[in-house]
Amino acid sequence: MNVTIAGNSPARITRLVVFTLMLSGCAVGPDYQAPTAKTAAEFNTMQSGENSQPQATQTNPNWWKAFNDPQLDSLIARAISGNLSLQQAVLRIAGAREQLSQARGGFFPSLNGSAAVTRQQLGVKGELESNGVYDQVDQVAPDLRSSLDGLSKPVTLYQGSFDASWELDLWGKVRRQVEMAGAQQQQSVEERNDALVSLEAEVARAWLQLRGAQAVSQTLQTQIEVASQTLELTQSQQSHGLAPQMDVENARAQLSSLRAQLPQYEAQARQAMNGLAVLVGKPPGALDAELMASKPLPALPKAVAVGVPSTLARRRPDVRQAEASLHAATANIGVSVADLFPSLSLTGQFGVRNTDASYLDNWSSHFYSYGPSLSIPIFQGGRLVSSVKLARAQQANAALNYRQTVLTALQDVENALVSYRTDQEQVTHLDETVDALQHTFDLASDSYRKGLSTFLNVLDAQRQLAQAKQQAAQARVQSSLDLVALYKALGGGWEPYQNVTLPDYPVFGAATSGDVDASQVR
Repeated sequence: MNVTIAGNSPARITRLVVFTLMLSGCAVGPDYQAPTAKTAAEFNTMQSGENSQPQATQTNPNWWKAFNDPQLDSLIARAISGNLSLQQAVLRIAGAREQLSQARGGFFPSLNGSAAVTRQQLGVKGELESNGVYDQVDQVAPDLRSSLDGLSKPVTLYQGSFDASWELDLWGKVRRQVEMAGAQQQQSVEERNDALVSLEAEVARAWLQLRGAQAVSQTLQTQIEVASQTLELTQSQQSHGLAPQMDVENARAQLSSLRAQLPQYEAQARQAMNGLAVLVGKPPGALDAELMASKPLPALPKAVAVGVPSTLARRRPDVRQAEASLHAATANIGVSVADLFPSLSLTGQFGVRNTDASYLDNWSSHFYSYGPSLSIPIFQGGRLVSSVKLARAQQANAALNYRQTVLTALQDVENALVSYRTDQEQVTHLDETVDALQHTFDLASDSYRKGLSTFLNVLDAQRQLAQAKQQAAQARVQSSLDLVALYKALGGGWEPYQNVTLPDYPVFGAATSGDVDASQVR
């Protein structure tokens, strides 16, 4: 129901406006309070292998620099500048920023101008005839009949006006909408931060997979050279009648088996290079010349700073995003509650109107109206009450989602710590195995040369040594990947770019053939 308050003096309307502005200091709905994540004093799994020791110290936001490789630093910097998925996340921040600007617009009055030229037939003659006006005029003043006929003719009406409307924020609805839009913008920011952390981890992971594939290939190449020397030895022994042809064939089969394992690691290296190229926003193969040269795996840092669980909720972007979602849902309750209360608007109109366009600048052609308008919700079929209940349910769901996100973050870190520790232990044991098998192979080869042992012992020792070296190399790769997974689970990497204005990115529209500056949508 709309009620227009008319007949009030300007002084009364002024007092009404002052009163309503004082009333608008309140905002219905619950005020948001940041949740407190209940966490332990330290992570449950703080043991480690012998190589790297997790420490409860502040994490390094530039964690990839712990690998001490300028090439990795360069790849991550280029990925941040050119990755297309990250650019999409940045543009979503721009969209959320405009939604916040739209919400803030509710604080201000709206002003519209209009101009119109209309041809009107008011039907005055029919009204006069139906009420007997012409009969009375004929009896009293017949000369007025022609004047009345002139009033019944179609007329052209020229009009220009300004209309203003301002809905007073009595119950804080606009403030809650602005609060909700601000929280939603923060969600977009945290979504960008999460994409940034994932991108850094993906670049580091692909780079380590490349170096790992090259390291395993190098290990295989070394074993192939040893197998080739063994084949030459058996051929020499056979030519002097000291070994049967079967030894030569067994040595040749061993060499071919090692060579057959090389292509899979070459394929892994190629795929890793293609993945890195796409991550930096370039086509596959664009970085081959830069990455083709084989380099060893980087040494793992002596200490890994993991911090304490209580800081994880402030560092993980997905937890921060869940908190912003909870904030937005809480503010939305206030928006829905405000719809239950009356709304007061101040409206006004001023303009000029005349059937003669040249007379519009005459003050006598002006018209105006102003006054307050009150709208009271009486019956909406339960829609408004249901909106409040829905908003409260969504807020409760957002609160549970926040708690679940915190638990998942803790689980990710704990699992990453377990994997990193156990893989470190595996590397240590495999290195011990390689040392023992290398000694066994050397003894078997020496005995074979002296005719004290069969060639079967040499082949068996060589096969076990090759397998152990390959497993040790793969375990080192996995240990490095575990460290990247740990850094990603800790959520660091977005902090250095929090206050950096990332560049505008082009937007491709279906209706345009070229690029559109992203500033047009920011």
